Amino acid sequence: MSEEPESVSAAVSGPEGITPDRLLHTGASDRPSAEDLVLASGRDLTPETLEWARRKLAAEGRSAIDKQLP
Repeated sequence: MSEEPESVSAAVSGPEGITPDRLLHTGASDRPSAEDLVLASGRDLTPETLEWARRKLAAEGRSAIDKQLP
């Protein structure tokens, strides 16, 4: 068993240069945190931006972070 968790992004690919399914994650099952939303929006982590993110997540749920990502 590997010491490295599978959820870590790595330049691991199969024999044909294809990333194995077990390494692909969308994050859809995770609840995004205020920190996740601040970073996805390209802002600095400050008390003000964290409060903004908490309000956005409370109002919009997961879609708040989905709107920030391409």
